[in-house]
Amino acid sequence: MNVIDIISYIGIFVFAVAGALKARTNEMDILGGLVIAFVMAYGGGTVRDVLLGIGPVNWINNYLSLALVLTASFIVFLSKKNIEKFKQTIFISDAIGLGMFTILGIERSMAYGANSVYAILLGVISATFGGLLSDILCNRVPALLKNGEMYATVCAIGGILYYLLQRADVSKDWSMVFCVLVVVVIRIMSKLKNWSLPNI
Repeated sequence: MNVIDIISYIGIFVFAVAGALKARTNEMDILGGLVIAFVMAYGGGTVRDVLLGIGPVNWINNYLSLALVLTASFIVFLSKKNIEKFKQTIFISDAIGLGMFTILGIERSMAYGANSVYAILLGVISATFGGLLSDILCNRVPALLKNGEMYATVCAIGGILYYLLQRADVSKDWSMVFCVLVVVVIRIMSKLKNWSLPNI
């Protein structure tokens, strides 16, 4: 198992946790939680693979990925703490997932022939569209579209930095780890400091 595989599985798990916790805040039952966890974990990668014309999409026949989603949902189901205490956990899990799925999306896109610009764009889609789809299913304004939320922006920053490090012949493994950390840190700081892009 290489670094990309590890990033993929950790990203699936943390996004599934975030999705299951999101379902809890909307008072869904366990089936609803599984659906939201699945969409959160796989939605962005599915959209990316469809756009790239990859078939079957990345999660088909991958039992480990499915087991991670089920495990994440089960852990959330067993935890009965107050909903308010989960908000920070959802945010941190989502930030980690954003960083990991951005890099994973770029690598998979380039492996299937996307040029650098579109690989970065597809990396952003990989990281953000699961959250967008799960927010829609939960009847919430997607974080991707909210004013005052640097969501897709932090993914783009991390993706561009990853590309530049690769051009500079920095080790791929170290580039991945560094860029995931950059995405997580900027995402957290943007929330704490209320950083945002200008209104249209």
